[in-house]
Amino acid sequence: MSDKAILLMNLGSPDSPKTKDLKPYLSQFLMDERVIDVNKWLRAFLVKGIIVPFRSPQSAKKYKTIWTEEGSPLVVTTKKLAVLVGENTSIPVYYSMRYGNPATEKVLRQIHIDHPDVKELIALPLYPHYAMSSYETAAVQVTALHTAANYRSALKIVSPFYNNDDYINALAASIKPYIEKPYDHILFSYHGIPERHVKKTDCTHTHCLQVADCCQVSSPAHAFCYRHQIITTTNLVAEKLGIEKGKYSFSFQSRLGRDAWLKPYTAKLLGELPAKGIKKLVVVCPAFVSDCLETLEEMGEEGDEIFMEAGGESFTLVPCMNTSQQWVETVVKLCNEIKITDSIAL
Repeated sequence: MSDKAILLMNLGSPDSPKTKDLKPYLSQFLMDERVIDVNKWLRAFLVKGIIVPFRSPQSAKKYKTIWTEEGSPLVVTTKKLAVLVGENTSIPVYYSMRYGNPATEKVLRQIHIDHPDVKELIALPLYPHYAMSSYETAAVQVTALHTAANYRSALKIVSPFYNNDDYINALAASIKPYIEKPYDHILFSYHGIPERHVKKTDCTHTHCLQVADCCQVSSPAHAFCYRHQIITTTNLVAEKLGIEKGKYSFSFQSRLGRDAWLKPYTAKLLGELPAKGIKKLVVVCPAFVSDCLETLEEMGEEGDEIFMEAGGESFTLVPCMNTSQQWVETVVKLCNEIKITDSIAL
């Protein structure tokens, strides 16, 4: 019996690439107040009355293009990661999804059934960067569920690891083979978020997107600032790989709605790069540690098409770290080395 347990938490997927399964999945996802942060009545109208009915069939078609015999790539990969992490530590390892299955509430219950004497539960949200719609919602959910069930174990949540040396080394190692042949530019494409989310997570309420070069000016806000953290990751990886300035840049994908989101937008940029002489492009998506719809379909299919139709000659998408041995070892270290002070107070 172990007195510790590890819980890896990822975003989630529908149970199948069918419209009937996309509807409850998208409803759960988009009704999260940290994803669409408007009045709950307006959110319900937008999600259940407009977005889900129209988007479910479209999303189902996209999921069908990436679905495997084992199931959703994200869920399958996270499950394999949990197994491999378990093989590299004596601590039992579980995994759950913020939306869809396996649900975090059920997994928490199973952990405490399997290990009734567990004293310490280490939760690792598989998001390198802090954002209210990814890391924060996962951390808040697991905290609320753990408290509500009155489990006797102590819950510890691993902090965002955007600048962790082992993460940077693992990410750089995953990219290196794809830039050994000639290329013109490497684009770091991150999941986008609305600008208002950045301002909402600014603990100073006066810094993010309100100060010139705010991401370069030291501030306590950086502990919660998605934009600062993705810029830090980008620069650290570029430095590790010896990529010269001017040969790499960052952008944001997966925009939803008409509100202002962090810029530049990946799709727009992909259509502009060939005209600037960038014909051989390498793309990496560091916000994702597991390949999913946003990497495989949005970038691997749609992004490729946009770039090539604009005059590009080669589009190379770097796979996520998925279950690489260096990433597995990084996850083990992140969980083993956590201290109480590492957990962000939400």
